[in-house]
Amino acid sequence: RDLIAQIPHLTGSGERVTDEEISFDPFEFERRQAARLEIADGVGCGGDEIIRVVVTRATMDKLAPRIRPGEDVRPEAVYEDLPILEVDPLEAFEVSERDVLITVADGVKLPSITAFRLLAQKLKDKGCPNPILLKDCLNFEGTPLSPDEALLRASVAVGSLLCDGIGDAVLIRGESGAGQSLRLAFNILQAAGCRSFKTDYVACPSCGRTLFDLQEVTARIKARTEHLKGVKIAIMGCIVNGPGEMADADFGYVGGAPGKINLYVGKTPVRFNIPEAEAVESLVDLIREHDKWVEPQPAEA
Repeated sequence: RDLIAQIPHLTGSGERVTDEEISFDPFEFERRQAARLEIADGVGCGGDEIIRVVVTRATMDKLAPRIRPGEDVRPEAVYEDLPILEVDPLEAFEVSERDVLITVADGVKLPSITAFRLLAQKLKDKGCPNPILLKDCLNFEGTPLSPDEALLRASVAVGSLLCDGIGDAVLIRGESGAGQSLRLAFNILQAAGCRSFKTDYVACPSCGRTLFDLQEVTARIKARTEHLKGVKIAIMGCIVNGPGEMADADFGYVGGAPGKINLYVGKTPVRFNIPEAEAVESLVDLIREHDKWVEPQPAEA
């Protein structure tokens, strides 16, 4: 409850700091158009590139010994090495180069969401297509936040901006742990639909219609499938509301009758009345049939 109470402060929802019009249509998603530039060897940002994850030098130094070749969750650029211009969107500023990232300078007396929305509008007015680096916090003093507070602040600030279509790279600094801050950045990108690095799950909240132990079954499904990058699985307790709630999932596990499960591919039911004891493995077989299955990598010794 204390964390939820912080949202108006984090978003500046009760304040109007400028008469500038917002640079996006809040009722229609469109990613801000930005020119592509290279921010590290072989790593592009802006244009049609995916949204990149940036870390500080201190975080990179801690993570470097643990990074394995081909790993999906890894830093893609170091903040101190970026071609970057820091500006205060409340003040007049000029952008003389196109090959630089733009971000809001630390210390600006605005919530992150307000500051970056204002920056996006001013860049649009100037005709500057430079990519934007998002930050989860601007008044950063190095004081570690609790994991819950870091999660809330970063998710509200960065997630909201990504859903506005603003942002070409993200920098998370509120989470003190190096590995945790990196994973938080990727989790926010996946939740916003910008990147996919792990299995995505949609589970109903459970109600009187639920026909199986939702938490237990969800845990069993995750144990078998959590290594499947880019696959979205819905776990729904009944056939009343479940199919509608899971409309954008790749596969669905839905309670059809007491002790019986129906399996879906997309919106289409394809297997019916499977005994609950066999249903998780039947789901795995279904994923395999549709060429979405890969064997999990053995854990390192």
